[in-house]
Amino acid sequence: MTLLQVMSADRPDEIRVRTTDRAAIGAELAAHGIHFDGWPALDGAAARPSDELLAAYADRIAELDGSGKYKHVDVARLHPDDSDPQWPVVAAAARAKFRDEHRHAEDEVRFFAAGRGCFYLHIDDAVLAVVCEAGDLLAVPAGTTHWFDMGDRPDFVALRFFEAEDGWVGDFTGAPISGGFPTLDELLAAR
Repeated sequence: MTLLQVMSADRPDEIRVRTTDRAAIGAELAAHGIHFDGWPALDGAAARPSDELLAAYADRIAELDGSGKYKHVDVARLHPDDSDPQWPVVAAAARAKFRDEHRHAEDEVRFFAAGRGCFYLHIDDAVLAVVCEAGDLLAVPAGTTHWFDMGDRPDFVALRFFEAEDGWVGDFTGAPISGGFPTLDELLAAR
């Protein structure tokens, strides 16, 4: 389920907004300069090769990148592999990399073709947790402090849009804020 939970930056237990209504999510995010949209999800997207996904979404990608801002679009994917004894180590390392607060010199734009993940946007005195699922597109403006949680059992496929070919470059703030907020799994378990 796509979800927005807005919490006080100083008191994570102070929930200001919690909604699964897409229009309300879009309006709340737009008030902070964040673009939220939906593209059609493809059947079997998780199993499709990256080049096939990029081809399937070529028209949408071109529409989003009308100005030619994005020089590189790729596909990031992580799926559980219980047959690989290294899977828990790989999953934990991937999850840890993005769970510390950081910002980017360029916009962070993600389209979830399959699975889910949660962006935590630290804006002024609030943290906006945005759980994205298949079909969700989120564009976070450059300089926005945030972190990302892929859950205890990461499973997603996401198209990533970059202005430079060097890809994902994070400027970590060193703030311990992310440790005090509910994880993706905890957000989804709360009712």
